[in-house]
Amino acid sequence: MVVCGDDGLAHRLAAELRGVYREQVTLVVPPSVRRVRQPVVGRARAASAALLDRVSAAVNRTGNGDPVGPGREVEATEPTEDVLAEAGVERATALALVYDDDETNIRAALTARRLNPRLRLVLRLYNRRLGQHIEELLDQTAALAAGDGTAPGSGPGGRPGGGEGSTTVLSDADTAAPALAATALVGTSKVVDTDGILLRAVERDPPRPGEVADPGLCTLALLSATSNDPAGADGSENSGAQGPQLLPDAAAVRAATGRGTVVLEQVSYSGPSLSAGRAGVPAFGELFSRRLRWSLAGLGACVVALAVALMVVTGDHPLHATYVTLLDLFSINEPAHNKDSGRQILQLLSGFVGLLLLPVLLAAVLEALGTFRSASALRKPPRGLGGHVVLLGLGKIGTRVLTRLREMNIPVVCVEADPEARGMATARRLRVPVVLGDVTQEGVLEAAKIHRAHSLLALTSVDTTNLEAVLYARSVRSRLRVVLRLYDDDFATAVYRTLRAAHPFALTRSRSVTHLAAPSFAGAMMGRQILGAIPVERRVLLFAALRVAGHPQLEGKTVGEAFRAGAWRVLALEVSDGVLDGERAGGAAPDGAAGRGSRLVWELPDTYVLRGSDRVVLAATRRGLAELLGRRARRGADV
Repeated sequence: MVVCGDDGLAHRLAAELRGVYREQVTLVVPPSVRRVRQPVVGRARAASAALLDRVSAAVNRTGNGDPVGPGREVEATEPTEDVLAEAGVERATALALVYDDDETNIRAALTARRLNPRLRLVLRLYNRRLGQHIEELLDQTAALAAGDGTAPGSGPGGRPGGGEGSTTVLSDADTAAPALAATALVGTSKVVDTDGILLRAVERDPPRPGEVADPGLCTLALLSATSNDPAGADGSENSGAQGPQLLPDAAAVRAATGRGTVVLEQVSYSGPSLSAGRAGVPAFGELFSRRLRWSLAGLGACVVALAVALMVVTGDHPLHATYVTLLDLFSINEPAHNKDSGRQILQLLSGFVGLLLLPVLLAAVLEALGTFRSASALRKPPRGLGGHVVLLGLGKIGTRVLTRLREMNIPVVCVEADPEARGMATARRLRVPVVLGDVTQEGVLEAAKIHRAHSLLALTSVDTTNLEAVLYARSVRSRLRVVLRLYDDDFATAVYRTLRAAHPFALTRSRSVTHLAAPSFAGAMMGRQILGAIPVERRVLLFAALRVAGHPQLEGKTVGEAFRAGAWRVLALEVSDGVLDGERAGGAAPDGAAGRGSRLVWELPDTYVLRGSDRVVLAATRRGLAELLGRRARRGADV
């Protein structure tokens, strides 16, 4: 296998393939350049520098934070045709192109497909729509080279099956964003939504004495029991029996008293994503201020009262009385010279209300124009805002996290130094308040109302900036919930331990995007459709879709027999005929398959027998997925 990239994801992916799947990997990276740590400046420079000194050993061991182990490494600035040939693409099984630049990945993919039409390609692209088109193009190219008209490795319904010549487009931002968004909020669902399949899991606190916890569809994990902080001692497999347990059996769940859990709440087909509305067009309720709306309502009530009074005095029909009142209101009716005094008084009152109406209408027009003009401008944090999430950085990761938080209706205030950043257009479209400025400068976090925020998400691309922002935020509010995006997992682990020791009563999370994204890319290179991944403390739980055929651990066994605690668990079954054969499950079809046209079956009974033609959705650990693929995983691969 060949991995080409220019950042930590390439090294992490190579380590994943070698350490978990025991594959032979050729790593193509730019020539190594000696890295000099930039001086840390700003209000927290002393604290952050000291902390960096304490954790620098975690990064300096390998230069990138992830030991890639033995294997071939090729240094090249760009993945040209000669470089790909030198890396052995013509003989390789799979190629991963994980450069940070989309154009570089696309150019290399086109070249690689020409060199080896049967090569399994995995691309890292941020642009979703472009990724779909590129995937179809490369699959069609492979199909034509193979001499047939079907997409290589395609499964039922047109879903890719990961066969020879297949193409898979992934985004590390899409993979990591749900996990980062969920980490910032207590009790927030962890959602995997891809390929039309929606899986929703939620982290729950331990039940109180006398309470019975809702198990949901199934229990995916038991959280650490070492402390009240759900991250436990380390939150990894090194925590021992008190650490997190992925995919526990029923006996382990019953015995785990006082532990938090991660339970599966929903497995279904997801509908089309909801539109966030047209850019620059505010909602009708935002056109006018509350005071102006009350003024308009009061004038309307006066008009109604005058019309009723005129109807009583003159005995006119209600519609005619209203018409005459409006004529008097706009001063276009004839004077009531020869009318009785009651009619004359009503005409004078109508004229007076008409005078009051003119400035109100002018104010309404000016407010509407001002609202439309400011719709495309950045909003400022409103007064009195509290309980919100402060999001630092609107790059690739920050933009995806922002979208995810707004989908959950979570109030957000963004901080970005670059007015031309990728996510600025998204912030305008979603009408999210943005503070422009360098987060390391005085007053920027204060402008984002950090002292009243619920949590802080530091997602810039600079580790020292994220670290400095968190240290200062903790000095303002010691129990603020913070989540850091850091370059590699070793660095993230070291920062987490230090911050937890300094602030034992505050919730701290340090997340490495490469750590969250690498398992999905590795699974795609192995020819498996990885739907997504969710973090369970410092471990990762994968969701995959695969066909039962060729897997003796699943084929011909019941769902109960196929379940292996700590390794994998079948969650749902995809059926193409709409109705399952009830005779194979003891005369009863699983729940969810009763209606014709239903293709995803959840809550499978333990007696259901898996056939080779079945396509299942399962949860698996990294080591368990490697075992399903016929590889012997290393001990401790899920750390």
